[in-house]
Amino acid sequence: MMNKVLGVVGWSGSGKTTLLEYLVAQLAASGLRVNIVKHSHHDVLLEPAHKDSARLRHAGAAEVLLASPFRSAIVRELRGAPEPGLAEQLARLSPADLTLVEGYKWEALPKLEVFRPSLGHAPLYPQDGHIVAVAADVACPDDAPPTLVWLDLNSPAQVLAWLQLQILEKSPQVHVQAAVNQG
Repeated sequence: MMNKVLGVVGWSGSGKTTLLEYLVAQLAASGLRVNIVKHSHHDVLLEPAHKDSARLRHAGAAEVLLASPFRSAIVRELRGAPEPGLAEQLARLSPADLTLVEGYKWEALPKLEVFRPSLGHAPLYPQDGHIVAVAADVACPDDAPPTLVWLDLNSPAQVLAWLQLQILEKSPQVHVQAAVNQG
């Protein structure tokens, strides 16, 4: 299956989620189907412990699919198994026009970096050749690679225009298995 995948990376507090909210809302409003993969380093609690689905999961169910007329969710307990890789997670998603991946900095897929120097962290793009664009709240430095697209983070419409043009219209599709590290 072919999917267009773009990673969105940056330091905590840089504005990744705020930018993603804007991008997803605009893309969805234009009729596109957008999936999100959000990586967390913390335990994720999706339901209160007293609810039936949590009780059944705690009883030993490997997966619980919670379904309603409004949404469905699958909760898989790893029970000590290794965390599934991004390729496996992407394969579980329904088809979409674009899948945006927040986190997974280490994966080999095209990425947009959200960068705010005021956070006191160095940019990621000098060490990651998969970063194709940077959305920042400062001007592009003179030593940035000439192929790197520099976008104004304070103008999310500019980031949206770049995304629509470069990822959705011009870029070749990225095969899920080829887009990520396999080990």
